[in-house]
Amino acid sequence: MYEMALGYQELLIILVIVMVLFGGSRLPQLAKALGQSKRAFKDGQDEAEEEERRYLEERRQARLRAADVASSTDESVGADKYTADKTR
Repeated sequence: MYEMALGYQELLIILVIVMVLFGGSRLPQLAKALGQSKRAFKDGQDEAEEEERRYLEERRQARLRAADVASSTDESVGADKYTADKTR
């Protein structure tokens, strides 16, 4: 099967085409813009992952609080029944 990897010849041809289209003076500007775009994309991706992690942690905490409330309500109901049985 044929792999879609770029070899040195293909990269050289692409570089020549870019040089012809944009000229040598604009290449550093293009490389800088490409680097900044890549960094901004990665920062956005990291921010989204952090936001998702915080959201999941908040949901977990809410479930734990709900479970604590439910178990404390069950305990107090049981204690009330025990107290009510003793007073009879």
